[in-house]
Amino acid sequence: MLKQFTLIVSILLFHQFVFSQTENSFPDGTPFSTWITNSTKIQLKDLGTQYTITDFGVVNDSTILQTKAIQSVIDRAAKNGGGVIIIPEGTYLSGALYFKPNTHLHITTNGVLKGSDNIANYPLIPSRMEGQNLDYYSALINAYNVDNFTITGHGTINGNGLNFWKAFWQRRAENPKCTNLEVSRPRLVFVWSSDNVQFQDIREINSGFWTNHFYQCNNIKLLDLHIFSPSAPIKAPSTDAIDIDVCSNVLIKGCYLSVNDDAIALKGGKGPQADKDTCNGPNTNILIEDCEFGFCHSALTNGSEAIHNRNIIMRNCSVNDAKRLLWLKMRPDTPQKYEYITVENITGQTHLGIDVFSWRQFFDLKGHNEIPLSYANHITLRNLNLKCDTFYDIEEDPNIRLSNFTFENLQIETKNSSINKKLVDGLILKNVIINKQMVE
Repeated sequence: MLKQFTLIVSILLFHQFVFSQTENSFPDGTPFSTWITNSTKIQLKDLGTQYTITDFGVVNDSTILQTKAIQSVIDRAAKNGGGVIIIPEGTYLSGALYFKPNTHLHITTNGVLKGSDNIANYPLIPSRMEGQNLDYYSALINAYNVDNFTITGHGTINGNGLNFWKAFWQRRAENPKCTNLEVSRPRLVFVWSSDNVQFQDIREINSGFWTNHFYQCNNIKLLDLHIFSPSAPIKAPSTDAIDIDVCSNVLIKGCYLSVNDDAIALKGGKGPQADKDTCNGPNTNILIEDCEFGFCHSALTNGSEAIHNRNIIMRNCSVNDAKRLLWLKMRPDTPQKYEYITVENITGQTHLGIDVFSWRQFFDLKGHNEIPLSYANHITLRNLNLKCDTFYDIEEDPNIRLSNFTFENLQIETKNSSINKKLVDGLILKNVIINKQMVE
């Protein structure tokens, strides 16, 4: 009896150890840093001198464009060594704003920074869009080389995107093959080459294009954000909530995301030579947890403009009316590698559970004859309780190599229960129950 008890205790301790290791490390075993487990909120008092915009000639009026006046406050703060730009209660209309080193943004409760709906108020500048570096329209909020940049407060950034959306759908009606970039639209926030960035508590709504775009950044924390753009009565096209583009060390925690495109998209470049372009690169060490997903094309999307994503965790989240839970977009014109991705402890409903297929929109081999191979490996779905139309939707394609997928502890209710094991080299099923039947 004592030996039996000792054995049971040993097994329990082993499982506790394994669980602890899983909880505190990325899928390839890399331990979490203390940075990524720290979700401490930034305090306004710690951001330096406070510059309330209405103290410098900006007026509470949602109809008067006040870009120059607000920018002058940012420039004043930068000239004086830095500080925090405060948007007080009221609505303030602006075009593109450019934050400088040591400057921050704080939007108070009932304060609204509202974007102009005239593209002329968003100048063309060097930028990054859809996996390529090019001149493009400024975002409403721009931060280039602004380490330690923060956006705080319980107010709202309103992209005021309705007229941009209407223009896009008008152009798409005229030419169904038109690209996103053919219709001039601004993003809500673009941050480039800035480390130790933190956004917290704000509402970001109605972006004209992508909502948050981070490019070549390290150490990004997005805490308790509310990000929304409508899917009805008019769809807000390509309003991705969060686009991570060649970034490392990202924590997305406690956010609500409901947009008319991907909620979280991992990008990094496109084209047959994308992996040789120094403007492109991988996304690594990303933790998404305690989030709620409303309507979106996918909760977590890899691609379509991506070359390498590694060590991605999405856990302890709920999904409601997402079209997909996990989407691996494999571009047949781009060499791609998606590896060590874990989605676990998820409840709710989606149209598709895991979706893998060739993404051929705007396909372009740029004169090359051979289609590059794309890979996805060490993909784990664990502890899911989902209702969906189809759980497993994987395309058979000779240019896509899938290996080492693990489905563990799944409770799935679905109209289509088929799982074709032949499409993945090394598909492991552990306690997978679909429509109340164990699948082996």
